[in-house]
Amino acid sequence: MRLDKFLAEAGLGSRKEVKQLIKKGVITVNAQVEKKDKTQVEPESDTIAYAGEILHYQKYYYYLLHKPAGTISATEDKKDRTVMDLFKSQDYRNDLFPVGRLDKDTEGLLLITNDGQLAHELLSPKKHVDKEYLAQVAGVMDRADQQRFREGIPLDGEPTLPAELMIDAIDEERRTSTVRIILQEGKFHQVKRMVKACGKEVIYLKRIRMGRLSLPNDLAKGAYRELSREELAQLKSSE
Repeated sequence: MRLDKFLAEAGLGSRKEVKQLIKKGVITVNAQVEKKDKTQVEPESDTIAYAGEILHYQKYYYYLLHKPAGTISATEDKKDRTVMDLFKSQDYRNDLFPVGRLDKDTEGLLLITNDGQLAHELLSPKKHVDKEYLAQVAGVMDRADQQRFREGIPLDGEPTLPAELMIDAIDEERRTSTVRIILQEGKFHQVKRMVKACGKEVIYLKRIRMGRLSLPNDLAKGAYRELSREELAQLKSSE
């Protein structure tokens, strides 16, 4: 692997930025200053350091974020705070991105990674990966709505894939419902639009599961952490 590529993937900056670091003589390979960005290194065996600090190579990063309402599922936005703005400087990398989108007012589980292949596997409708949501609904959902979800509801000129609607609680006095919805695709505002097609309205929405990975109860809103090996295995087994 080229030295500049290693440094960029180690999180020191863009390829252009790390080339400047190399020229400044602050990068060492096996305790020797290296000033050529094209130098080939072996990440597993060479000792590469920046200003005396040894760098450890890790190609892919996986973070579990509890997205709070009011943040945008994007890497950058000129108007609103993004989920990447929640990251501490020592964890932030230019190549990290959210897997899929949650609406600005939607909370819950959001995977942040730089593994494009895994993201594709999790998001492709052909892979049938479950995305489970908890919703508070204005209106009383019933068996007829459940049947419509199972059959698929027309959106954008074609029916959605079959989805599961589970009714957890009904408040007859307030005419509200607490439901869980499992989808295997991610159309724009899909949960809200499917519920609206049934004559009701989503007033609160939270994603609680993706594949076999569930949102931990002890992860506060706005907090994130790296996936454990077990969680990553669960996620990959969902592909």
